[in-house]
Amino acid sequence: MAKNTSGGAQRAVAPVEFRILQAGDQAMSVEFGTTVDERINRLAQAFDRRLSAAAIEGVLEAVPTYRAVLVLYDPLRIRAADLRKRLAKLVPARLEEEVAARRWTIPVAYGGAHGIDLDAVAARHGLGAADVVALHAGAEYRVYMIGFAPGFAYLGGLPERLHTPRLESPRLAVPAGSVAIGGVQAAIMSVEIPSGWHMLGRTPEKLFDPRRSAPFLLAAGDRVRFDPVSPEDYARLEARVAQGEVVARLEAAP
Repeated sequence: MAKNTSGGAQRAVAPVEFRILQAGDQAMSVEFGTTVDERINRLAQAFDRRLSAAAIEGVLEAVPTYRAVLVLYDPLRIRAADLRKRLAKLVPARLEEEVAARRWTIPVAYGGAHGIDLDAVAARHGLGAADVVALHAGAEYRVYMIGFAPGFAYLGGLPERLHTPRLESPRLAVPAGSVAIGGVQAAIMSVEIPSGWHMLGRTPEKLFDPRRSAPFLLAAGDRVRFDPVSPEDYARLEARVAQGEVVARLEAAP
């Protein structure tokens, strides 16, 4: 495990630990920890921004995750040893101030046909369905990463009162737009997929729409809040989304 201790005594107080692992012959993984943790996630995203700004010849793509950044490269354009050295120099010496985050407010119809697990989650925790909605919609979430399926958003920030083990038997098909919880996390399903998460509601918004110039609505580091809407409002918003409109509200942008 390497330590980045450059930058004097102030930065050396809490050095950033990282390791760079070879992942096949065309990728490296720059890892900052082994747990789902906001500090580790912030380090991974800070490194991803630095890597993008560096524009290293031969680097094809970078994929930030919870705790690491996968760097894909062309070995005919840059040697692995040279890339490893350059990547190590890009690791932040300490946790940096975060860039201004985009903040989204996403409409959600909770319960009923839109959220078939709401009542069961409420019963499990000794709450009413309205209490679960208030807790879930009252929190601000951090997009830890986009992955598993196109545009699928993994969210941190789920209130501890709603931490719920995943289903023992996953469903074979969960609708796109489902707003769900599993373990200590929340998520928004971007496309129809199998899932063992608990569905609390559904948003009419499309997190993945290839018709848009930016197909993915959310990005790692964004903040998300949920706005409860009625089934009737859901239907109206869904019609607007079908016409290509984005109904989620962007509260702030960097």
